[in-house]
Amino acid sequence: MATAPDIIIHNGKLMTFDSDQPDAQALAITGGILTAVGNDADIRAMTGEETLLIDAGGGTVLPGFIDSHVHLFGGSVELDTLNLYGVEGIAAMQDKIRPYAEAHPDVQMIFCVMADYNILGTGKTPTRHDLDAVLADRPLAMFAPDHHTVWANTKALEAAGLIDGLEVDAGSEVVMGDDGKASGELLEPGAYSPVLALTRHAGRDMMGLTTGKDPVPAPTREQREMDKDVIARGLQHCARQGITGLHAMDGNVYQLELLAELEAEGRLICRVDVPFHLKGTDPVERLTQEAPAMRDRFQGDKVRCQHVKMFIDGVVESGTALMLEPYPGDLGANGNTGDEVFTQEHFVNACIEADRLGFQIAVHAIGDAGVRRTIDAYEAAQNANGKRDSRHRIEHLEVMHADDIPRLAKLGIVASIQPGHAPRGHIFPPSGVGQVLHDHQIAGAYAWQDIRNSGARVIFSTDWPVIPVDVMPNVKAAIAPLDLGPDWRDQTQSLTDTLASYTCDNAWVEFNENRKGKLKVGMMADVAVMSHDLTALPPADITQAQAQVTICDGAVTFQRD
Repeated sequence: MATAPDIIIHNGKLMTFDSDQPDAQALAITGGILTAVGNDADIRAMTGEETLLIDAGGGTVLPGFIDSHVHLFGGSVELDTLNLYGVEGIAAMQDKIRPYAEAHPDVQMIFCVMADYNILGTGKTPTRHDLDAVLADRPLAMFAPDHHTVWANTKALEAAGLIDGLEVDAGSEVVMGDDGKASGELLEPGAYSPVLALTRHAGRDMMGLTTGKDPVPAPTREQREMDKDVIARGLQHCARQGITGLHAMDGNVYQLELLAELEAEGRLICRVDVPFHLKGTDPVERLTQEAPAMRDRFQGDKVRCQHVKMFIDGVVESGTALMLEPYPGDLGANGNTGDEVFTQEHFVNACIEADRLGFQIAVHAIGDAGVRRTIDAYEAAQNANGKRDSRHRIEHLEVMHADDIPRLAKLGIVASIQPGHAPRGHIFPPSGVGQVLHDHQIAGAYAWQDIRNSGARVIFSTDWPVIPVDVMPNVKAAIAPLDLGPDWRDQTQSLTDTLASYTCDNAWVEFNENRKGKLKVGMMADVAVMSHDLTALPPADITQAQAQVTICDGAVTFQRD
């Protein structure tokens, strides 16, 4: 007699992403594997005494969402951090920050996140004096949403040893004021890492991003447990969104060890890929000496290392993304075209070596010159090592030159896009980016559909905590974007393409297309049950839907009351 399923989901509108059976009503799960997909009557007939029956109520059932670009540790920490999203002006900052400071008298530094670049008005960069007006007697610092800029008050700069400036890595800057003291603006990790060291987790949550290395000194057991607990809360938050898989983009052995410990404790409720992170100041030899061992050590179904992450540039808003021509206005003063994180020769050599070692590569590239340099480096790696199924990725590619779009498909490069980052995405001010681009650059900015039409593979993610990890607002950004006027080409995505880029295509990019990302017999049982039939909702109303049940590895990881 056949074993009865552990779980049956029925009465659903299944989006299987299986071309042999694109639609169905029900599925069965046994031992962490999908064992049947079909109609309600046939699947319900398999029910046993111990089978958990889940009524989808006519909602969409699809493979679990995979967010293919997150900063898990940092995002988890920021769930409990003072959030300044939507706050504008000194008075509003005082109203938000001062009560929080009074309620937390023992916190070493008041640290805030999601402070908009225009928090003090368009074109007004916050200074330490502005932050002193908000809170003068204690260290105060705040992160920009993109995590490429920190603004700090005088007390924070003094505590971090930055008030008189600091010699920093290429691409980073402690901006100095006319008085010869630090202005309060800290650009990129090389400049702001000393401030992060003052936070509750002493910067450990950002260590894989800012240095790519493990914390020094090694965390105590108490600190490790605190860090694991905060990651576990972050994973629970992800599961509430229907997420079953995450691709982390800041990586070190420490984070992988924490995840492995969570798995051993039965608390790892999402599958997580963590990269080896190579910085622009690292020698290429670090790849050869350290990366293969890190990859070999973590090759499980739930905790895995398989890609190398690098940054080629910064971000447009701060004028640090690499551009083919100087920025307009004040950002372009003295011919500024952005900040070079790697010299191109060093970067090309790193890509060639990572590719030779069989790693997938993921590179943060935002400006049109940064994207071009990355494409050039991937092409150089292909010429040096031969063509293979590498699935190398470019993260963000927010501004592209039209000539470079066809090169993605030609070289097999994957476009890793975050719809919610765009000015049309309903999350950030719609006028922000357009003010720091030349008019002729707008045609190649956030060119989602143009990239898709070129034949390149497109995957979607959030870059949490740059924006919330919540899936449906990001879907809305793709399928119901704002109309920014005639200068901005329509890049609206279809619902099917969007959901594919969030599920089966993200499984494909991690080389798991034969194991996950489809509702098909034999696949891993990673499933999201939604509250609505997504195909029946108007695009603008898609955020009415939410995950009702999330299943990862055959276990219910979230169920809405």
